Amino acid sequence: MTTASLSSLDEFMTQNSRVYNFSAGPATLPEDVIRQAQQDLWSIFGTGIGILEHSHRGKAFDRVLEECEADCRAVGNISDDYGVFFVQGGATTQFALIPMNYLPDGRTADYTDTGLWTNKAIKDGKVVGDINVAFDGSTCDYDHTPSDDEINCSDNAAFLHYCTNNTIYGTTFPAPPKTSAPLIADMSSDIYSGPLNLKPHAMIYAGAQKNLGPSGVVLCIAHREFLKSRCRELPSMLCYDKIEAKESRLNTPPTFAIYMMGQVFKWILREGGTEVMAQRNAEKAKLIYDVMEELSDFYHIHAQPHCRSMMNIHFKTPSADLDDAFIAGAAAEGMDGLRGHRNTGGMRASIYNAFPRAGCEALAQYMRAFATSHG
Repeated sequence: MTTASLSSLDEFMTQNSRVYNFSAGPATLPEDVIRQAQQDLWSIFGTGIGILEHSHRGKAFDRVLEECEADCRAVGNISDDYGVFFVQGGATTQFALIPMNYLPDGRTADYTDTGLWTNKAIKDGKVVGDINVAFDGSTCDYDHTPSDDEINCSDNAAFLHYCTNNTIYGTTFPAPPKTSAPLIADMSSDIYSGPLNLKPHAMIYAGAQKNLGPSGVVLCIAHREFLKSRCRELPSMLCYDKIEAKESRLNTPPTFAIYMMGQVFKWILREGGTEVMAQRNAEKAKLIYDVMEELSDFYHIHAQPHCRSMMNIHFKTPSADLDDAFIAGAAAEGMDGLRGHRNTGGMRASIYNAFPRAGCEALAQYMRAFATSHG
């Protein structure tokens, strides 16, 4: 790349400012990570070859993968009795793979239904085996996550599956549900938004495109003894234990997505770790929730107070027409991605780790002005 073209790129970036991206995913990435990726697309580790071009079995990618796992373990304080590995197919594919690997014939698995994605997981699980819906959130329009008393577990369940944070309805589990069965968590939208409570879990999985990186890869963290408990023979690419044993390289993995996830882990460590993330996220969310509490006659929050998400804030104005006006006005002010999911309507502000506090301040200011002019 010539000096002139580098100069032109810097000029382009200076003149074309970024908007506040409230998208639920793919979502905002740390700017430091994006700038590092720009360099490494051209040449990584001084090799003269970009990360997109390196062999998945070459020394450069060996280093990328080793650093990614090591930094993931450092961020989450993950002990050696848990395997850390990367799979494809998005979190949605894991809805089928988990029961295929760990729901034996003649056994039942428990699921909590707290939103669209858990509902999909239940449907896919039922294709494989017997599923007990231990909590049915559809009866309360998914406005809260269940207490332990609301979860009706099966005797001798193969596992209990839940989703820690629900992007569409803006709810979160304040703590992992209690169960005597192995506990499996879909943490796609809140992993590393605070300290990782790993010990209660047999397995955690998370699609990267919300809080960890770009789409195309899923982070899996699983206890090694649980990994060994696969209940049936499956094709190799469907077996978690075989993928982990081959360091995520049974076939060509999504090398760039893994590289980017690794850069996000480095960024979290540089910023001070998950405790700093938790403090920042709580402060960012409070800016928005406080406005809605102050203007509760105008803004309606879907989630009950005890389980409101710090990552995804779902709200509405008094009418669908006002919702549309709100979204259009926000876009004119440089705030994108606020339209709620098609199942819920309204607005959704997704404010993951990398989303800047300034964007939450801008939204809070706009919300007050909008309510004043339309209330």
